[in-house]
Amino acid sequence: MNTFATQVIDTLGGTAAVSRIFGIALSSVSNWRDHGIPKSRVMYLEVAKRKQLRGIDLKAATAPVKRTTNQPKTQEA
Repeated sequence: MNTFATQVIDTLGGTAAVSRIFGIALSSVSNWRDHGIPKSRVMYLEVAKRKQLRGIDLKAATAPVKRTTNQPKTQEA
């Protein structure tokens, strides 16, 4: 479970409220509680819900980006 994502969802009024914000299925938002919130959704929330989410680590609430097998690995310096 991603406790930061859960905190974001609960602060915004729960699963149903967040699903209405984005016009998506309840099950999608429920999955965010486990896997984190997609980066594009977090970016929207950073702008649209800044005051409500003050003090919550939105970076930690963000879902990790999934690499597909055809994406090259990057080398870290």
